[in-house]
Amino acid sequence: MTGWHPGGPLTERQHDILRKATELVATQGYPALTMRAVARASGMKLGALQYHFATSDLLLRGLAAFVTETYRAGFDEFRASLPYQPGVDDLVRFLVDDSPGRGLDADRLFPQLWAMSLIEPVIEELIDDLYDEYLDELVEVLGRLDIEQPRAEAIVIMSMVDGLTLFIGHDRRWEKHQHKVADVIFDVINQRYGTLRTEDA
Repeated sequence: MTGWHPGGPLTERQHDILRKATELVATQGYPALTMRAVARASGMKLGALQYHFATSDLLLRGLAAFVTETYRAGFDEFRASLPYQPGVDDLVRFLVDDSPGRGLDADRLFPQLWAMSLIEPVIEELIDDLYDEYLDELVEVLGRLDIEQPRAEAIVIMSMVDGLTLFIGHDRRWEKHQHKVADVIFDVINQRYGTLRTEDA
């Protein structure tokens, strides 16, 4: 049977299917991610879905590839938009703004992915890989600031920023405070690290 395999490119139709799959997870929870539910949400029969993703494992791996691809493309676009190497404040703003996640309903999706990562090695690898990439970027910038323990501080920053989803994300109790909370975070970051701007050669 033909269809997508790990490491292969995703077709436009497969992107559409995986977008529907992420919507299911975000809005109904990860237990809703079944082949039949995804087929129904995509407006196709189960057999047609299996042409693209032959098994539920391949569908899950496809979802992981889709989320990874979306975030990597967003980060590449962010870096290309800057005429200088990003500082800590730039990286934190990217994480807080989460522009790649807007199309994925990330405030709802990621808590479900965190839960899935406890039982699904594929999703655990997805989460670890995404955070490792951001962590490495932060460590590099903090290293240029001669921070004594750049990795430890990078982990603190990521924990602080990513934890916002649980408290001020979409439909969370303190959502109305999200802009004020973001301002406080940027104040803390700038007081601790200032800004670092290295013009491209």
